[in-house]
Amino acid sequence: MTKTADMGLLPAGLQDVLAPLAAHEAAVVERLIAAFQAQGYDRVKPPLLEFEEALLTGAGAALAGQTFRLMDPVSQRMMGLRADMTPQVARIATSRLKNAPRPLRLCYGGQVLQVRGSQLRPERQFAQAGVELIGASETASDAEVILLAIDALGALGVAELSVDLNLPPLVGALAADLGLDSGQVQALRQALDRKDAAAVAALAGEQADLFQALLQSAGPADAALAALQALGLAPGAAREVERLSAVIELIRTAAPNARLTVDPVEHRGFEYQTGISFILFAKGVRGELGRGGRYQASGAGGAQESSTGFTLFMDTVLRAIPAPEVPRRLFLPHGTAAAEARRLRAEGWVTLAGLSAEEDAEAEARRLGCSHLLRGTAIVELADQT
Repeated sequence: MTKTADMGLLPAGLQDVLAPLAAHEAAVVERLIAAFQAQGYDRVKPPLLEFEEALLTGAGAALAGQTFRLMDPVSQRMMGLRADMTPQVARIATSRLKNAPRPLRLCYGGQVLQVRGSQLRPERQFAQAGVELIGASETASDAEVILLAIDALGALGVAELSVDLNLPPLVGALAADLGLDSGQVQALRQALDRKDAAAVAALAGEQADLFQALLQSAGPADAALAALQALGLAPGAAREVERLSAVIELIRTAAPNARLTVDPVEHRGFEYQTGISFILFAKGVRGELGRGGRYQASGAGGAQESSTGFTLFMDTVLRAIPAPEVPRRLFLPHGTAAAEARRLRAEGWVTLAGLSAEEDAEAEARRLGCSHLLRGTAIVELADQT
């Protein structure tokens, strides 16, 4: 391999984002942030790197295996490069903003880097945008963040969006109600995540019928709720289902056309969630658009605040929305007055100025990918020659 080729080689899962996609992604992130801010979410900007013990505390502990680490040459302490921005925003809320009125609404957008990708998302670096609602435990707060995700993605043009609602604490609540041991619960969760009915039956023993019924209850929200409510669950598990029912009712009232499904036993990716959680999908689009849910924001001295929020994965979101419009690029022959160029940009044109006298201004405009040419005082559209 030549030295030139070496310079262009990037690690697996990392890529250069070129025009026009780089500008498109940045513009979409800003549109999302504007939608979040319109509903009272204030933007924060955490650093790329933090000390390891702060980054991997509380909700961040679940991301330890996806976090790059390095030694800080200044402090000689280990640092981590963020794999997700949610734990950072929770840290800001419970430290820098601990005295701010609750509920606290924060939003963010930025890049994250993970140790490895997945089959659905091989990229290891990607942009995120999201919100966190800190210090609110009401069912209305669960509904608010889900509705905000629906509204923001709908405004971008995401078609056929669906929200898959989950109850990560349900299996644990059932285990407590039924007296199952922790080892049995862990194995059951793994079997339920795999949707392995035979393994669930073998592990659940006398409770096999109950856990099989939970597995089979997944589906459209109304049918899933009816199936769950018919099981006669013990009090701890029943409370989880009652809360889910209340949140779905709030969503239906505000967004009657929202597509809602329920998978009550899904746990993968929700290891630190403590209540209603959700995944966002769009029909025909590979991967998740985002995910969110309820968790405990950890503060100094072990303080805990019930919180909820969501994170959108911009690489997937971009696949779910219309492609960017090709900008109108106007070639300005060498010598075009600066005032004229400013006037044209104020009208919405993207201008490219000739840097030296051209023998053939039209040919130069085409070479630089311009769609139009300023000829005298007239703007001339260049015919497509492809």
